Amino acid sequence: MRILLSNDDGIHAPGLAVLEEIARGLTDDLWICAPAEEQSGAGHSLTLNHPVRLHQHDERRFSVTGTPTDSVNLAMRKLFADGKQPDLVISGVNRGENLGDDITYSGTVSAAMEAALAGIPAIALSQAMRDAEASFAATQEWGAKVLAPLIDTPMAKRTLINVNFPSCAADQVQGIRVVRQGFHDYARGSLIEGEDPRGKPYFWFGLHDMEHTADHGTDLEAVSDGYIAITPLQLDLTNYPAIDDIAGRFAS
Repeated sequence: MRILLSNDDGIHAPGLAVLEEIARGLTDDLWICAPAEEQSGAGHSLTLNHPVRLHQHDERRFSVTGTPTDSVNLAMRKLFADGKQPDLVISGVNRGENLGDDITYSGTVSAAMEAALAGIPAIALSQAMRDAEASFAATQEWGAKVLAPLIDTPMAKRTLINVNFPSCAADQVQGIRVVRQGFHDYARGSLIEGEDPRGKPYFWFGLHDMEHTADHGTDLEAVSDGYIAITPLQLDLTNYPAIDDIAGRFAS
């Protein structure tokens, strides 16, 4: 099985090292292509207004001067001289959870989205980090146990799986829940205002002060309760129930 790893925290991120260790227990045909620098919050963005560069670090390790989407896209186009595409793309392990509507901002999830668009099974992994003592311990202990069944799970085209590990010691993980995507109550994070040395105002989006209600059966609730949250996602955003209603408003 050929596996491609990527992320949004960058080629030197500790979470990618954790994922590589887990993935080497799954295959010998392992490739890595990740952003050269951190791209958190990049979402599913593709670089169009300037060139990106591909740097080779060793035989199967590469970095890209662009986004997670660029990294996966370029990997599929340029890395595999034998023409064989990856059987699986795994993105992560992100430092911080990607829950609820945060997935729309997430470069980690978007790397998996890019693979899914190409018809390749894809999984995104994130580790919640709720305090200064937080680590990747839960992912290190549970990662292989979570991935093994998922690898054998048939995935429909344009779908992917989002996995979030709770912020706790490995032996405190309560188990695994397969849940739906939750939603936050308010706009994401805080807004910090300041003034630069030249007296010009600037704005900096913060990551704290996020408020949400952990509705029952959601990824937000599961991780809050100490469970690993597995959420199947689809890239078809169509609101099917609304089609007939809106079409009727334009009927002659």
